[in-house]
Amino acid sequence: MSTLVIVESPTKARTIRNYLPSDYRVEASMGHVRDLPSSADEIPPEVKGEKWAQFGVNVEADFEPLYIIPKEKEKTVKQLKDALKDADELVLATDEDREGESISWHLLQVLKPKVPIKRMVFHEITQEAIRDALKHCRTIDEQVVRAQETRRILDRLVGYTLSPLLWKKIARGLSAGRVQSVAVRLLVNRERQRLAFRQGTYWDLKATLEKEKTPFEARLITLRGIKVATGSDFDESTGQIAAGRNVVLLSEADALALQERLTGKTWTVANIEERPMTRKPAPPFTTSTLQQEANRKLGLSAKDTMRTAQSLYEQGYITYMRTDSVHLSEQAIAAARTCVEQMYGKEYLSPKARQYSTKSKGAQEAHEAIRPAGSSFRTPQDTGLKDREFRLYDLIWKRTVATQMADSRQTLISVEIQVEDAGFRSSGKRINFPGYLRAYVEGSDDPNAAIEDQEVILPPLKVGDHPKCTELEAIGHETQPPARYTEASLVKTLESEGIGRPSTYASIISTIVDRGYAQMNGNALVPTFTAFAVTGLLEKYFPDLVDTGFTSRMEQTLDDIATGEVDWLPYLQKFYLGEEGLETQVKVQESQIDATVARTIELEGIDAKIRIGKFGPYVEAENGDGVVTASIPKDLTPADINPEQVETILRQKTEGPEKLGIHPETGEPIYILLGSYGHYIQLGDAQEGSKKKPKRAGIPKNTKVEDVTLEMALGLLALPRNLGVHPATSGKIQAALGPYGPYVVHDQGKEGGKDYRSLKATDDVLTITLERALELLSQQKTGRGGGRSKTKEALRELGNHPEDGEPVNIYDGPYGPYIKHGKTNASIPEGESVEAVTLERALELLAAKASTAKSTKSSTKSSKSTTTKKSTTSQAKTTKTAASKTTTKTTATKKKTS
Repeated sequence: MSTLVIVESPTKARTIRNYLPSDYRVEASMGHVRDLPSSADEIPPEVKGEKWAQFGVNVEADFEPLYIIPKEKEKTVKQLKDALKDADELVLATDEDREGESISWHLLQVLKPKVPIKRMVFHEITQEAIRDALKHCRTIDEQVVRAQETRRILDRLVGYTLSPLLWKKIARGLSAGRVQSVAVRLLVNRERQRLAFRQGTYWDLKATLEKEKTPFEARLITLRGIKVATGSDFDESTGQIAAGRNVVLLSEADALALQERLTGKTWTVANIEERPMTRKPAPPFTTSTLQQEANRKLGLSAKDTMRTAQSLYEQGYITYMRTDSVHLSEQAIAAARTCVEQMYGKEYLSPKARQYSTKSKGAQEAHEAIRPAGSSFRTPQDTGLKDREFRLYDLIWKRTVATQMADSRQTLISVEIQVEDAGFRSSGKRINFPGYLRAYVEGSDDPNAAIEDQEVILPPLKVGDHPKCTELEAIGHETQPPARYTEASLVKTLESEGIGRPSTYASIISTIVDRGYAQMNGNALVPTFTAFAVTGLLEKYFPDLVDTGFTSRMEQTLDDIATGEVDWLPYLQKFYLGEEGLETQVKVQESQIDATVARTIELEGIDAKIRIGKFGPYVEAENGDGVVTASIPKDLTPADINPEQVETILRQKTEGPEKLGIHPETGEPIYILLGSYGHYIQLGDAQEGSKKKPKRAGIPKNTKVEDVTLEMALGLLALPRNLGVHPATSGKIQAALGPYGPYVVHDQGKEGGKDYRSLKATDDVLTITLERALELLSQQKTGRGGGRSKTKEALRELGNHPEDGEPVNIYDGPYGPYIKHGKTNASIPEGESVEAVTLERALELLAAKASTAKSTKSSTKSSKSTTTKKSTTSQAKTTKTAASKTTTKTTATKKKTS
């Protein structure tokens, strides 16, 4: 008897094949084999004339979806049908979540098997789990399939009904999404808070005290028995002390006068309080907490985290990575406890097995948290994993093992010190027993260093002691606006609000950035002018669709459909049809929406009109000759634009660019211009009808335009600078300015390639010496997430090329993932996932690319015209950043005495 097993990806198929009997054949479906049409070309001819065909959902016939097999999946479907002909049994072993259940259902509809069918589910790919799953097969859960289908239909109806409205009223190409639009509104609302924020200023004192030659710090907290104001006492909308706060607000003069008055006076310990504290380890990872922590600690985007976790799961290293649950199986608890005892000792083991319960309301995706797979956990060092996969597995291993470790026992120490009428406080922390902190500390990759950082040791003090003041500083503070969302904090908010599901967060964030609703500024998500315009329209005319509560209730209804508590059809009918349905709302509101108003963004302090046009945002203003319009640079956002920039943009359009001076050698003028990506320098004028562009140079990001001198401009235009040769290779070393900042490069020839290093903040690309360049080049490169790497990190290693034995790998590039073999790069076609690409498929794509390149080269040669295109790709640095906090923070300036 032969059995055909179908999974989603080749990697998963290869892993599972190792644990099944020899008469089991495992094939991959490459994800979904059917879906709604994604374009008009995919709509079957027989229904193209139907009104509903554009949706891919027949709203007039009980919302019947129009499923098609995409062209790129036809070959896969044929292969699966051929494999089924030789099988006596079909086992559908797709993932255990809604998406996996839906893939299995679609496979049944397409393959129409005439042999017995089984549905096999498992949450880890180990021999024990696979064999156990074979013994406990079930049928496809139709209710779960219906819930997934309802979600797909709902998303299609919202997107395809609202997006055309946005095209008419704002700009073509825009999109609206059921969850995407809510997430964009969160970003916009945070930016509105930042724009409405008014800065407050306050001062306080910091003392450096000494007892028994041990220094410690103390801060001013009271004056004449009244609390001294801090940042939390300010009203963010006024920049003044919030109403009802009884505090002393110190000005700079007050602080300096107090500093002078207290200098040389006697300091007395008035009170000491010690309070024991116990800290428990965090629960094991769910999808959302893994995305958050990987973003904070490793600098990975949600998309990269899920891609890497998927690979780890399919290779059998971790359990299923789409889950809302923090539950651990008895097997996992036993494995974790064994690790603790063996690696840290019995004293670090929690007295009882620690189990966690899931608190999120809609938790449903799987039955266990994300953890190392198997009944015994492989240590990260024993896995053989590398780079990103190693770091993510290491994170999951540490978090899981820490759950079964003893609590951390600490003592918090608060010392109140009086000097005349001023009260100071010094806080310390003593770690009596590190417990789980020895293995895992949230937000840090080095537990030992983290423990040391957390401990604040105070000297032995008792009431009545008189510590010596060695330094007293007056420190000024300015309150800061609420922090922008990072990927980590946005994921956390989406989860806490019940918006979307963890498995969708990565695609939501990716969509927001890809479609121009947000830009990544370091680790922060910054909403664009388009985001402001779209959010404003939806808030005014379709408030429910961008309301977090409404969206959360929709998610709950979809969960209820999965459990059979709600009927899907009446829900869709109520949402879309009828007097209050979305279809009617759009028809009614369309005539009410003034397109000019919808395209206009009102910003306080900006007199000119800012609008969204066919080619992006622009400013519009009246002058003596009529209306002037000018495009806004692409990297300028609503948070950054100010009246001076608007004036510059308009002046450049009407009067031409600002002239810095004349080049001493060529006699050509040197201009400062404002372009799509910010200010830049240009040598000479563009000649009408000439294809040759004037030489241009970017201005370093941290340099203010008004600080650019003629001398600096000449230096920037002269880049790259030759610094000399490398003493070991005789290779040329240059300093230059690229899209991601200044750098030095060592040209090691054809075989060695080029070795790049970014300059540090203290380095100047115009003055850096050969000696400093050699010092930078001698340092290891810093990869994503802070790891060290000498070469670009591969997303996947597919194997070696059969012709030359050279590696064939998949890398992440600026335009998406691509396959690399030697000097040949081939893009992965749209619709194919990184995980689904096999070595055979990669060889096909590389061969096609090589053939195209030869054809192009031959054609170019015969026409005797050559065009040289140079492109430099570099990966933006990732800064490890903690999740954003909405509390007011401060920046400080100091004035001190000793």
